[in-house]
Amino acid sequence: MSRQNVGRKEKKDDTQINDEIYAKELRVVSEGAGEPSIMSRDEALRLAESQGLDLVLISPDAQPPVAKIMDYGKYRYEMEKRKKEARKNQKIIDIKEIKFSCKIAENDIAYKVKHAREFLEKEKHVKLRVFLKGREMSNPELGVDVLKRIWPMLEDIAVLEKDAHQEGRYITMYVTPKKK
Repeated sequence: MSRQNVGRKEKKDDTQINDEIYAKELRVVSEGAGEPSIMSRDEALRLAESQGLDLVLISPDAQPPVAKIMDYGKYRYEMEKRKKEARKNQKIIDIKEIKFSCKIAENDIAYKVKHAREFLEKEKHVKLRVFLKGREMSNPELGVDVLKRIWPMLEDIAVLEKDAHQEGRYITMYVTPKKK
């Protein structure tokens, strides 16, 4: 494959390189040279070809457009490497959900709160939800009351992210672990 067609099939981004650049005049930045110079597209392509590199359009909206002479394959490889590194350093937040009902017994609340505490100790976020059935929809404060009874059992190890609020048939409250 010649330098003119480098990356034509493998390219996933919309960067214009070599023959894909249609501007008649370009401000060309070369890795070796200091100041950018304005030259015709054909002259810039010949210069890039003579160095065994690619002509990559960096700023298409500038007057004249700015292109850089570089090894496009190496540039793309470094960009992928940076993206992978950024993904590796991301922290994935795991949200666990615990469901309650309005007519839940105290021992059932204690059992489910025990699970919520275990999740919080493992640094997971917890979504507490109360499902409203039938006529309970007309009294959503019953669900809020259940969550208000649960919160004192968790406040020593958790931070209230979002207070009890209604989302359709659910009353929802978010809690996150306290920072150590």
